[in-house]
Amino acid sequence: MEMVEMEAAVGRCLLLLLLLLCLILCYFPFSDGLTDIEAAAITRRQLIALSENEELTKDFEFDIKIDVKIANPRLRRAYVALQAWKDAIYSDPNNFTGNWVGPDICNYNGIVCAPAPDDPSTNVVAGADLNGGDIAGYLPAELGLLTEAALFHINSNRFCGVIPQSFSDLKLLHEFDASNNRFVGPFPDVLLRLPSLKYIDLRFNDFEGPLPSALFEMDLDAIFLNDNRFTSHIPENFGESKASVVVLANNKLGGCIPRSIGKMGATLNELVLLNNGLTGCLPLEIGMLGNSTVVDVSRNSLTGVLTSKSFEGLSMVEELDLSHNNLTGIVPAAICKLPRLASFNFGYNFFKGEAEECLPSGKSDVAYDDSNNCLPNRAEQKSPSLCSPVVNRPVNCSRFECGYPSTPSPVVSRPVKPPPPPRSKLSPPAPYDSSPEKRVHSPPPPATPLQSPPSPYKVSPVTMVHSPPPPVSSPPPPVHSPPPLPVQSPPPPPWVDIATHPHLRPSTKDTTDLVLPRSIAYMNQLPLEHEVHGHAKRRRRTRRECSSE
Repeated sequence: MEMVEMEAAVGRCLLLLLLLLCLILCYFPFSDGLTDIEAAAITRRQLIALSENEELTKDFEFDIKIDVKIANPRLRRAYVALQAWKDAIYSDPNNFTGNWVGPDICNYNGIVCAPAPDDPSTNVVAGADLNGGDIAGYLPAELGLLTEAALFHINSNRFCGVIPQSFSDLKLLHEFDASNNRFVGPFPDVLLRLPSLKYIDLRFNDFEGPLPSALFEMDLDAIFLNDNRFTSHIPENFGESKASVVVLANNKLGGCIPRSIGKMGATLNELVLLNNGLTGCLPLEIGMLGNSTVVDVSRNSLTGVLTSKSFEGLSMVEELDLSHNNLTGIVPAAICKLPRLASFNFGYNFFKGEAEECLPSGKSDVAYDDSNNCLPNRAEQKSPSLCSPVVNRPVNCSRFECGYPSTPSPVVSRPVKPPPPPRSKLSPPAPYDSSPEKRVHSPPPPATPLQSPPSPYKVSPVTMVHSPPPPVSSPPPPVHSPPPLPVQSPPPPPWVDIATHPHLRPSTKDTTDLVLPRSIAYMNQLPLEHEVHGHAKRRRRTRRECSSE
């Protein structure tokens, strides 16, 4: 009898503990982070699923039995894809996918439908926009069934794992935005096989390894790869890209800036390469970026001197940031006289002189920063002991591995002479002339408006809205499903001063009036307008790798 009473008492205690735990979860919800264990579990689930059906067969959709009647076969394919995606979701605290039930797919949250390109009488899923949903999960292979999708936006969520190879079936995809998630692995090469793709945004993930050279051969309009773990040098064909915006900041690329950058003069508007460990001299071809408004190569290890001719072609530049490098010499007046210059930061280098036009002054409309250099009679400069080893030994860029091209003197063949007498000495060889040739660059090609290719979809005009940036400091949403354990976002790292890098500042744009995703611009045959200022930096979070260990 006593044993029975003791077991009953233990049962009541366990029940009370369970009720107490439920109360804690209800009244003290956790934040929206994922622990390493949870992230690894999600990744393992994806890898298991991908091993079974990563390459979808043509009849794959018919192997799935569904109990609802769908309007047409194409929406049936989409239904299969979206239900598989919902099953791959680990946490949905905002209940974003709560109405992903039933046959009315076009009313699912975040799903955009439009008439099919080849059959206007048939509605199809033209895109998915789950931006800011705070959803944790992975991308199932079945998403390859969304073959009519023109946009795929999932920024500011907690998706883990890899991008499935089945995405190669999305031949109409114009925009892929997976930024601010927890994807891992090498650059997703499946994106290189999408013929209609114009916009790639992989910011704030944990992709690693080399940048594929094929990326810069694609007909893209914007490339955002900042804040990952890419480690290769910038490919030599970098300048073949026709993108108007290229942001590679905060990786570990190293190496030099390719001289092919001069080929981007007709199309490039904004270039951000800061904090990548880049070395060598600035290529003279950087002066051919005649349409660029932002050029930021700060926080690297660039060396050499600045020449007037290498910058005087930047007639459209508004923001030029060369700070936190190892540059020396004298800052030429030609840079500070650029017609549209609004901000020029050359602080934290080893410059020993600057033109009078470059002196910071309250009377100037241009914001100059010359602090922490080796400038005489200027405040906040380096000590002589730090300056002397660098200033007195300037780098000869013409002889540097990644410096200016030099034209060696031609080698003249000489007739063979008979051997000299035994006691005579050989005369020394003729000195090799390695002086750099003065190069004059032709002006950059005229600016031509970039027209995005028309989408196969025809929709009525709507208000153009850019893909909304993720939240900056919004409080965690209410929890309606079992939340993961909390992860506190760390403060910004010391090497990035957002206040001095407006192109990396979080956006404060109000997205409450969002009507349709920004890639509808393609559908209305309008040119894209990318805003790097405010979009290159997303909200900060703890970076933990989603491993499959």
